[in-house]
Amino acid sequence: MELPWTEKYRPKKLDDIVGQDAIVDRLKAYVKEKSLPHLLFAGPAGCGKTTAALCITNEFFGDVAGNLLELNASDERGIDVVRGKIKDFARTRPITGSFKIIFLDEADALTSDAQNAMRRTMENYTQTCRFILSCNYSSKIIEPLQSRCSLFRFKRVPKDAIKKRLEAILDAEKMKYTDDGIDAILYVSEGDIRHAINLLQSAAALGKVDEDSVYSIASRARPEDIKTLLGLALQGKFLDARNLLDRMLMVYGMSGEDILLQMNREAMNLDAEDEVKMGVIDLVGEANFALVEGANERIQLEALLARIMRPKK
Repeated sequence: MELPWTEKYRPKKLDDIVGQDAIVDRLKAYVKEKSLPHLLFAGPAGCGKTTAALCITNEFFGDVAGNLLELNASDERGIDVVRGKIKDFARTRPITGSFKIIFLDEADALTSDAQNAMRRTMENYTQTCRFILSCNYSSKIIEPLQSRCSLFRFKRVPKDAIKKRLEAILDAEKMKYTDDGIDAILYVSEGDIRHAINLLQSAAALGKVDEDSVYSIASRARPEDIKTLLGLALQGKFLDARNLLDRMLMVYGMSGEDILLQMNREAMNLDAEDEVKMGVIDLVGEANFALVEGANERIQLEALLARIMRPKK
């Protein structure tokens, strides 16, 4: 069975990682010096943290198996894992080279007890093992662990870098695509290259990557539809706005939270005064809080449209 495109086209070397040039240069310097400190990768999803860790391992060890222990801390997050599996791997000598690597993905899911237990393991076995921790929020990693690591903050991948990678994949797969289809993927993925490649493969399965296939698969509304929805509400056309909202919920299959997220994103693109934009964003925030607390999404969205209309009246 063929691999998903996210794995099939995952970079194998540091030079192939896109959108993180400054980080790649620093990591290449470690490889060149054949030395590596403990590393902490922090940043949003789909920006290359796991890929960077695997590329480092490949640069140091090549195809040699047994020098890498990869764990997902969200699945194995207790203190027993640190005292057992991690410690047992760290205390044995590497097969080749001067050290082994333990890669802990989603390390911010580790319990505080597990993180505290790992402090001594990192110190005691530095001669034989290096740790690479990956997380979305570095603030959830305790200070003693942060101080033992070299911190790398990953940013969202720029649109032009994602576009270049998507076009290379499409050319390799010999798939038809349109520019508006690529632009739609860039809009939906918001700098998450893994999400972008998944959307690309799903849209390609329909035969052609175009705007319609991308938005239907992503269950997202077009930006102009959201702007129209907000515009109708600001003009006091409640029934028209409500009908468009129904179409988003029923036809597009969007959730209430998805609609609110896009409203918040498109509010700043409205052709209106800053005070109006601020008011819309404030009301969207209130509706989102109500949904998080368990309120009915349809009622809250209709109430949001009514509250947006109220200043107009």
